[in-house]
Amino acid sequence: MNGCRKGHSREPVGTIKTQTLEPVATTSMALYSLKMAISKMKSEPQFRSSSGIVRLQVSIEEEEVEAIDWLHSQNHLLLPRCFFSGREHNSFDSNGRSLVSIAGVGSAVFFCQPHPFSYWDWVSIRRFLSESCPLIRAYGAIRFDAKAKLSVEWLPFGSFYFMIPQVEFNELEGGSMLTTTMAWDNTISWSWEDAINALQDTLSKVSASIVRFPKQAPPTLILSSHDIPSKIDWDIAVNRALEMIKKNNSLLTKVVLARSTKVVPTTNIDPLTWLACLTVESENAYQFLLQPPNAPAFIGNTPEQLFHRKWLHITSEALAGTRARGVSIALDRQIELDLLTSPKDDIEFTIVRDTIRRKLEGVCEKVVIKPKKMIRKLPRIQHLFAQLASRLRSEEDEFEILSSLHPSPAVCGFPTEEAQLLIAKTEVFDRGMYGGPVGWFGGGESEFAVGIRSALVEKDHGALIYAGTGIVEGSNPYLEWDELELKTSQFTKLLKLDLPLRQKVDCK
Repeated sequence: MNGCRKGHSREPVGTIKTQTLEPVATTSMALYSLKMAISKMKSEPQFRSSSGIVRLQVSIEEEEVEAIDWLHSQNHLLLPRCFFSGREHNSFDSNGRSLVSIAGVGSAVFFCQPHPFSYWDWVSIRRFLSESCPLIRAYGAIRFDAKAKLSVEWLPFGSFYFMIPQVEFNELEGGSMLTTTMAWDNTISWSWEDAINALQDTLSKVSASIVRFPKQAPPTLILSSHDIPSKIDWDIAVNRALEMIKKNNSLLTKVVLARSTKVVPTTNIDPLTWLACLTVESENAYQFLLQPPNAPAFIGNTPEQLFHRKWLHITSEALAGTRARGVSIALDRQIELDLLTSPKDDIEFTIVRDTIRRKLEGVCEKVVIKPKKMIRKLPRIQHLFAQLASRLRSEEDEFEILSSLHPSPAVCGFPTEEAQLLIAKTEVFDRGMYGGPVGWFGGGESEFAVGIRSALVEKDHGALIYAGTGIVEGSNPYLEWDELELKTSQFTKLLKLDLPLRQKVDCK
């Protein structure tokens, strides 16, 4: 059921409910318990409203299972799927256990359209959500530039794609839950009977046998690797951007230019294996996977928060400037000081931080910045960082926050319109969801990251790996290319790119 179809009501659905079943020991017992509960529900209908959403959940008390292992065990399913792991585990279940990560298959309801994500699309999602059922969430992503032409590889994602999973595994600190969700709306010709039949069909295919798969990529030979733009074209693009920035009558002070690297290995890339291999990078980062039906998988490991909303409280972050980590404590400290004192990086970072502050001030009450500038260290990379906090005047302002903060100056530039125009004229590939918001909407809480450090992985077609870098006065095309290489290295290191079979092809 596409919840954004024309003709649907804009009022909240008539029934929103979470039912908790008795705890069980294992995942297979939880699956059986859910199947029995749904069969009973089908034979003894409880819900008479014309629209609604119902979640059934059962705690697993003895078996320890990771969400990514559960999802990998469902690899045989040709269904939409998603995975999301928050950077800070500040969401809780009804027993007070923090939510570590979620994995979902099938869609109780999805939301997808080719037009730009609008206020009414946000309303279409919100009508299925409630503060009383905080773990009913819509997971998904939005394109970086909804006005850009959709390329073939991004076509199934539309301008935005969100899904409330039919079957969901919640990994908690100290336990886990298996859940099912069904949604219906007679105004768009999807009845309660349709919803429960579709759920039973999905449950019949879900595997109860969970196997821990190795979190490492097998040795892979690379048939080809293509950079768009090529190194030569990159130098030309960066120098043109610098000329624009230096013009006396130009408003442009920063633009983020990106690169797409297509790698084709001798064997298929499993997106979940790649995602699992990124766990070493997961400290201070979000991990995600989003895969509509019959589509590639969009995966990523991003350190950048777009915003987090808890009731009316809003936080956002400024992240800019990049350096590698040092091989020793002394060298790491030296690199940190170099980043902190770099005039070029300070310009880039200040643009990002101050732009986010101004955008928050347009929607929120007083904005507090603390810290104003510090280093955020990741396993391979370190960045300049600041956190901003404020308070929404109303929860209805959530859409305005999202549309205001995206695109972030960290992935687009400043001013936004001038930067977007230059990007559109310069880049010859479709960014798709790269650089766009990726995360989830919930009843009393929502959280979105910026979809950087990401890749689009498709069976039999290899992967498209994306990275970008901010161009400001003082930027050097050669150093910016090196930064691209550093940012994509979390993926390329899995592909053994130094093997003799690799062919480097410049795409002009």
